[in-house]
Amino acid sequence: MSVTKQLIRVGHSPDPDDAFMFYALAKDLLPTGDYQFTHELVDIETLNQRAFSGELELTAVSIHAYAFLQDKYLLCNSGASMGDGYGPMVVAPEKYSIEDLKGKRIAIPGKLTSATLALRLFLGQDFDHVLVPFDQIIPAVVAGEFEGQPVDAGLLIHEGQLTYGDQNLQLIVDLGVWWGAETGGLPLPLGANAIRKNLGTETIREVEKLLTQSIEYGLDHRQPALDYALQYGRDLDNAKADKFVGMYVNDWTRDFGDKGRESVRLFLERGYKAGVLPELVTPEFVGR
Repeated sequence: MSVTKQLIRVGHSPDPDDAFMFYALAKDLLPTGDYQFTHELVDIETLNQRAFSGELELTAVSIHAYAFLQDKYLLCNSGASMGDGYGPMVVAPEKYSIEDLKGKRIAIPGKLTSATLALRLFLGQDFDHVLVPFDQIIPAVVAGEFEGQPVDAGLLIHEGQLTYGDQNLQLIVDLGVWWGAETGGLPLPLGANAIRKNLGTETIREVEKLLTQSIEYGLDHRQPALDYALQYGRDLDNAKADKFVGMYVNDWTRDFGDKGRESVRLFLERGYKAGVLPELVTPEFVGR
């Protein structure tokens, strides 16, 4: 007699670090007990928007977006993407001063991405922007336009942080470096895995445990996990894919830790004080 398993729909970005993180679950390399996992790979801003309906049981979200989702989701302790001395970058065809940048039109990968909130905090003001899919930002900056709209600079997430130099683009600011200097060395909180609150305490803990096991499996079986992740690495060779995965799947991904959780709290607090977030949000993490 077959036993019906509880479906856990997982949403994550089609990029190497998320693929690496979910390798073991995606390839059925772990016993999942009473749960059946299915995977949907879409860009992070789409996942942010879908989370408002609570459609997915487990989903990657931007920390920025989480500020609007805390009624539906808890943050998992594992699965974080943190910029520890590096992070989203603003690039342009030529060097701009920060004052010059404030008057430029910047291609961004989504209004609810943490990169966009970080750039807003960095500039200290609203800025002119155009929404561009994350994997089209570098071409838009090189071309100077996107769908007929002028583009002066671009805000890069994912592997573009390693490949922009191939297009002779200039780094204007690394927001992870800036955040670390602002906060006495805290990592910039970018993304997390969020789990739907209405699953109940037992299911939440068991699913988070399986997520953690998947991360640990990838770290313990690095080469096959990298081979799997490389299919999502646009313009990355093996060496760059390994470097990129190392940037965003590491000890912070195993567990936010007290320092990581403090950085999330501070990031949301500063977003509120800057008038970007409508209310002061205290982040909630899965209980141990």
